[in-house]
Amino acid sequence: MKHILITRPEGKGAALAEQLEQAGYQASLYPVLKITYLTPTNVELSPLVNADKIIFVSQDAVHALNALKPAINTKAQFYGVGQQTADTIYEVFGVRAALPKQHDSDGLLALKSLADVDGSNIVLVKGIGGRSEIAKTLKQRGAYLNNCVVYQREPVEPSSANWIDHWQSHNVNGIVITSNAAVDAIFNTISAAQLTWLQQCEFYVASERIGTYLQQQKINSTHIHTAAGASDHAMFTCINQQGSKMSEQSATSKVEKAAQPTAKNTSNTTKSDSVNANNQTQSAPQKVSKVGSVALVISLIVASGVGYEFYQKLNAGKVQNLAVNTLTEQNKMLQQELQALKSEQLSLQQALLNSEEQIAMALNENSVKNQQALKAALQKVQQSGNTLNPQEVTSLQRMAEFKLWAEQDYSGTSAVLKRLDSLLSDHSGTLELRQAITQDIQTLDNIKPVATEAIYLQLNSVIKRIDDLVFNAVNLPEEASISDENALSEDVSDWQQNILNSWNKIVDSFITIRHHEGVLIEPLLTDRERHLITQRIKLNITQAQDALMAKQASIYFNALNDTKRLVNEYFKQDDDATKVVIQTLANLEKESLNFNPEVTLQSTQKVKEWAQ
Repeated sequence: MKHILITRPEGKGAALAEQLEQAGYQASLYPVLKITYLTPTNVELSPLVNADKIIFVSQDAVHALNALKPAINTKAQFYGVGQQTADTIYEVFGVRAALPKQHDSDGLLALKSLADVDGSNIVLVKGIGGRSEIAKTLKQRGAYLNNCVVYQREPVEPSSANWIDHWQSHNVNGIVITSNAAVDAIFNTISAAQLTWLQQCEFYVASERIGTYLQQQKINSTHIHTAAGASDHAMFTCINQQGSKMSEQSATSKVEKAAQPTAKNTSNTTKSDSVNANNQTQSAPQKVSKVGSVALVISLIVASGVGYEFYQKLNAGKVQNLAVNTLTEQNKMLQQELQALKSEQLSLQQALLNSEEQIAMALNENSVKNQQALKAALQKVQQSGNTLNPQEVTSLQRMAEFKLWAEQDYSGTSAVLKRLDSLLSDHSGTLELRQAITQDIQTLDNIKPVATEAIYLQLNSVIKRIDDLVFNAVNLPEEASISDENALSEDVSDWQQNILNSWNKIVDSFITIRHHEGVLIEPLLTDRERHLITQRIKLNITQAQDALMAKQASIYFNALNDTKRLVNEYFKQDDDATKVVIQTLANLEKESLNFNPEVTLQSTQKVKEWAQ
């Protein structure tokens, strides 16, 4: 009995396992991934309200979004990548979703309704990670795309090394895989011996993309079998077809083995026939001696036959008359039956002609009705083509308001308003509305964004220059000139005065008093104080950077003002490095940090008045 392992997340493989067991397989459920629902913000969920198209990549995305109970536009076009996703959308939202023939992202992008999406509001409901091909392609086609991430896949515990040992001990022959995330979870932490065992297993995958990813894990393509999708029916068909092929091979071998004893019997039969022929040849001489008696018996029989023939000729006339009468009666009956068949044929031909006429009349009536309906539909399309849809105008205006107030994207708001103006340009009676839109576009285009990055880099350059600044040095003033009262006389008669002056000099050498005129000397800064001043300046500049990123203009300017004061107070003003720092700070103080300019869209009120 073949043992099939189903690795789908918990709660999703029970139906497939039941089908396989009913078909004679051994099926086991072993989820390798767990699904965790996320909680997006209201801003991330808000595009669902005005969405034109909503795409769900999996049934997990449908359940995760439904758990949030968000406001959603059920009149939008829903899309499901696979059959199960489409069925889940109908069960949850009561909406029939568009479904591609090829149940993957490539098949979804091939749909005609997603070929021309320029200007459409599309929401992609997905999990973390996965292929970005859908979002990338739709953006290239001009769609306004919003990603709504509502769940994530994570490997279950313990590690895949323990899983594979368990599978090997239970003699698993085939493994069902429905996502690349499951492939990563299985092949993440395996050993060389475990890889060798996996290479001998059969893999049943939901798409060619998963099969290609498996080949990258060193799995031979002959062991990879691709189903028509991820549904239970598609997976069961893929597994069962593979089992049927194996059964046919075994049946062929049985037929070949059965043919061998048949050949042996044929040879035995040939031998027995040859033995019988030899026996007949040996008994022939014994039969020749009886020819005379046999000839006598034959002559007696011939004579009896001649007598019987004569008797039959006597009664031949009566028998012939009886046969002619019988044939005549049968001929009459056949003619009556033929006449009845001709009448029935004429009736059938008439009925056929009548039915053909009725069918032709019905076809003509349907053709006339179809032409009338087609003509009415064309007139309706022509009328609708010349009529401006108020809902479309309102939707574009709401999008512009969302980008302005929620995202503060002034260029994006201007782009949406330009599209709205282009839509209104082909319709009369919208001149006043277009004037308001044009005024809003000019206002938005004149808003210059704050050069946040450039200002941040200038502040960073100031931080790097702080250590190069030179502190103010204390310059002592010149001492006041004092006459030497104890100078020695060269006159010998003044020896007594010279002794007194010498004594006074000895006394003055112990204590010296120096006088400076008109200068108050400030005490010198210690190394610790210099370090604190430098760090205070750097802290101020860092505070200015944080305020810049947080869009707090008042804190930014206060920090710059304090920095400029400290540089002017403690560092040499004639030094080149100090001049550069002071000039940079002066330029930064001149920056206009208008992070939230007050913008009022004149077109908002005009659109409301026009829509009414």
